[in-house]
Order: sequence, then C-alpha cells, then structure tokens
Amino acid sequence: MIANTDKHVKNVLRFRWAIFGVLSLAYFFVYFHRLSLSVVADDLVKDFNTSASVIGLLGSAYFYCYALMQFPAGLLSDSIGPRRTVTAFLLIAAAGSILFGFSPNIQIAFAGRVLVGFGVSMVFIPTMKILSQWFRKHEFALMAGILNAVGGIGVLAGTWALALMTVSFGWRFSFKLIGICTFVIVILVWLIVRDKPRDKGWPAIAEIEQSENNDGKRPEDIPLMEGARRVVSEKYFWPVAVWFFLDCGIFFGFGGLWGGPYLMHVYGMSRAEAGTVLSMIAWGMIIGSPLLGLVSDKLLKSRKKPFTICMLILSILLLMLYLSPDGFSKPMLMAIFFIFSICSSSIVVIGFTTTKELFPVEIAGTSVGTVNLFPFLGGAVYMPLLGRILDAYPQAGNNGYSVEGYSTLLLVLFISSVIALICTFAMKETFQR
Repeated sequence: MIANTDKHVKNVLRFRWAIFGVLSLAYFFVYFHRLSLSVVADDLVKDFNTSASVIGLLGSAYFYCYALMQFPAGLLSDSIGPRRTVTAFLLIAAAGSILFGFSPNIQIAFAGRVLVGFGVSMVFIPTMKILSQWFRKHEFALMAGILNAVGGIGVLAGTWALALMTVSFGWRFSFKLIGICTFVIVILVWLIVRDKPRDKGWPAIAEIEQSENNDGKRPEDIPLMEGARRVVSEKYFWPVAVWFFLDCGIFFGFGGLWGGPYLMHVYGMSRAEAGTVLSMIAWGMIIGSPLLGLVSDKLLKSRKKPFTICMLILSILLLMLYLSPDGFSKPMLMAIFFIFSICSSSIVVIGFTTTKELFPVEIAGTSVGTVNLFPFLGGAVYMPLLGRILDAYPQAGNNGYSVEGYSTLLLVLFISSVIALICTFAMKETFQR
C-alpha cells in the first residue's frame, strides 16, 4: 500500500482536475461530431452530387459505429486501461475527420465518417472509468453531470460554431481543422491523463475514502469475463437498461430528429425559428446535467427519486403535446423543449451513476459500457419507427406531415414515457448515505 500522506492526498485532489479538463475537451468533440453533418448536409449533397437519403445514411454511420463499440469500450477500459484506449481511438477519429475533409467522393466520405464514429465511441466509457478512479463515490454524479454539460456545449458548437466556420472557411477546411484539434487532444491525453492515482505513485481514491470513513474494505480482484457475467446477471441492471432504451429513444427520436420537422410542419416555423426552439435542448443539457447531479447528491440524497420525478414530468409534457399538438406559443415551446431536455437527456447522468453503483468500481467500465448499448439502440429503433408513423398519414400538401401524424407520434412517445416511469419503480436505490 502506498503511504496515504496529506501531500499525496492533495496531489490526487489537485491533479484529477487536469485529467478531467483534458477528457472534457475530448468529450466536447464527441458531441461536435455527432451533430456536425446536420449543418453541412446541403453542401455535401451538392459537392458529392448525391441524394438526401445517402447523406442520411452517412450521418447514421456514426451512430451504428458508436453503438457497436460500447461493450468493447467497457472491456478495453477494464483491461488495457482507459488512457491507452482513448489515445488510440481518438487518433483514429482525428484521421477520420481529416480524411472526411479531403474526401473526393461519397465513398471516401463514408470511410472518414466510419473512422470518426469508431474513434469517438471510445471516449465516454473510458472517461467514466477514470472518473470512478479519481473521484469519490459521492462526487461521481456531479462530475458525470458536468461532463454531460460539456456535451451540451459540443451540441451548440457542432451547430452554431460549425455553421460560422463553414461560411468563413468552407466545410472541407473546417473538418480538417477539427481533425487537427482532435490530434492535439490525443497528445494531451497521453501526456496528462493517468488511469488511476497509483500510476503517479499516489494512494487510490478508494484508500483515501477508507481513511476518511475508517472503512477497511479492500478492492476486489475481478477477472474480465466474470465482470461481464456479473453485469448481465444482475436483476437490477435490467430496469435501468430498459429505461435507457425508452428514455433515449424518446430523446433521439423526437429531440434529435423529428422535433424540428414538428415545429416547421405543425407551427409553420422557419428553419431558423425552429432552430431557436431546438437550441433549448442544448441549454437543458448544459444547465440540467450538473444540476441533477447536485439534486441527487445533496438535496434528495437518492438516485430513484430523480428518475421518477423526471419521468413523471416528461410524461406530463408529452401528454400536453399530444392533447394540443398545435396549441402552444413560441415561448411556451421553448420552455417545453428546455424541460424535455432535462428530463430525457440530463437525467442520463443519474442512469450512469446508478449503473456504476450497482457494481464494484473495478468493473465500472464494463457495467457502464454494457448499459450504454441501450441508449443508442433506442435511438436506432425510435428514429425510423416515428418516421413510419408519419408516413402512415397523408401529407398536408407542401406543408409536410400532417398534424394527425404528429399526434400519433406524440401518443407513442407518451406511452413510452409511462413505461419508462414504471421502470423507475423497479430500480434499486444505490445512493449510499
């Protein structure tokens, strides 16, 4: 055991913020890449002389790659370590972004986008693993919330800032520049980030907690596949997994895809007006994510209660929209989308915290990586499902899809939110007082 001196403890508590800062930069670009194609879609159609459906497939390549790599991300984080994992795969993402900027045809653009998807897929889970090694248990939810807020800033940058860059420099140079910035982050990760305090010769955060709490428990030594078996055989894991599928299906399906057309078709908003309303989703993430972490840790002292409260509010919002799909003013819609973001997106920080707390910290990467399959599976299912619902109704002339179609869509989302609410009652309270 490494001596748990005051100097070593201070070093741990100080240096971890440098690590968090570097990994936050990396996570910023995860969200930047996730939404970036929506800004340059029209330019890609013209430059590659292709169709909107092909560009849609190009955008979905990111999500398929991201979802595919979540379970391996957990295993790699718990085996070779998160620092090596993030460094290697961010290098792939940097190369993919630069390749995308140089792409002479749509085939090379697909190759670049796939590399980006694979590369950034290995940031979130390793970061969760590192947070579990450098921050105390009662600090984890807040740190996860701050990280998710950084993702919200990435949403704004991936839309507003990229739009300005594209106007000034063109989309090709913009993606080359993003690739270079990502490469700089790769260097920072390798130089600064460490998997755990012991890599610097300092005491583990668990030892610091033990000394603070006079707790003599020793860390477990859990083989990799035994950790994976523990995760999938834990009965309290599955209510969280199903909740993730439903909640993120709602968020990605409506907030990430059909919310914009809904505002334009039902309310007759211009693209700019709809964008103003949808920007509240990013602000909901930025403000709500750390706020929910604090509420869970300090005010409610619970994980289950924020789940239940947020799902109840989300169900009420969706019921309101279903009962009166075209009856709200623009300020009301901005408030609705802001609260929608908090209750369907910001709340995921409590989901990941609960998942981590269900298992020993030694398999944090495997547990969070496994549950992170379900949000993207939800998005992959709900996006086309909601599209099929809209296609089932006659289009309203040149005004796009009909109000009736959106009413049915909102009814499906409301029912999904009620099922997600029911899942929260089956969850285990993991907050340790």
